[in-house]
Amino acid sequence: MTEQKLIAVVGATGKQGGGLVRAILGDPDREFAVRALTRNPDSAAAQELAAAGAEVVAANLDDEASLRKAFEGAYGAYVVTDYWVQRTPEEEATRTRAEMELEQAENAVRAARDAQVRHVVWSTLEDTRKHFGDDDRVPSLDDGRYTVPHFDAKGEADELFEKYGVPTTFLRTTFFYEAFTVGLWPQRNPDGRLELTLPMADQPLSGIAAEDIGRTTLGIFKRGDEFVGRTVGIAGDHLTGTEYAAVLSKVLGEPVTYRPLTWDEFRALGFPAAVEFANMFQFYAEDSERFTGERDLELVRELNPQLQSFETWAEENRDKISQ
Repeated sequence: MTEQKLIAVVGATGKQGGGLVRAILGDPDREFAVRALTRNPDSAAAQELAAAGAEVVAANLDDEASLRKAFEGAYGAYVVTDYWVQRTPEEEATRTRAEMELEQAENAVRAARDAQVRHVVWSTLEDTRKHFGDDDRVPSLDDGRYTVPHFDAKGEADELFEKYGVPTTFLRTTFFYEAFTVGLWPQRNPDGRLELTLPMADQPLSGIAAEDIGRTTLGIFKRGDEFVGRTVGIAGDHLTGTEYAAVLSKVLGEPVTYRPLTWDEFRALGFPAAVEFANMFQFYAEDSERFTGERDLELVRELNPQLQSFETWAEENRDKISQ
């Protein structure tokens, strides 16, 4: 039997990293072994991965030395940062979330370089500032530095992988289908009817199941050097709001009407990230032709034959969808 190549997975107990760990462990080819990196190896999620066959180790994106140790001997590494991670008031006071992501990405890059990792897959997103420029219709955030910080910081961090000469595939992700399970969409109007108020106007939105990010990443690692230096945009479907509503109507067994909010209406909702999310959806909609065009569903299905359409995912997750 050929010796398995080791893949170190950052964020192994999260949605993306966990999906990759499960994909590696469930791969009948057994080409790779997996080392699951987590802040807390004693957590229930970490112990579940260990029981399934993963090597679980403690590592922290804020601690470069722990990453370097965790990457030692690894052929590949999956790197993802979590902009939305829970932080203490003290942490919030010392640096913005975007600054945190940039610092964490640089820690991971240097650690991968020093450990001589041969293939890094970096979970990233577009820098929306390249689209918006100085557009005064879009409020700036983080003292004017960003328009969609959780996109822009990742896009800015792309340069670090090139700067340090780390062999990298830039994996551009997108909207998660799982957003439909967290109480945002669809919602009941005063008449009790379901409405989808996704602020996408009439433009298609690329979506993907979080589990498919890991499966697709495994496909990239299997292709190896072919994908080093490449940017790969991924999605499972490209649907308009009307098409999302039609699928939801079918799956939920009652009509769902698409009534998109405008971006300004969404910004005015007042929840903590309302402005950032409105800017994000404005970017999705205004740059939709390029955004969807750079997410080739045929290529993603080639890398991940199990890729789920939105309808397939919704059927399997009917009971979790907010309504």
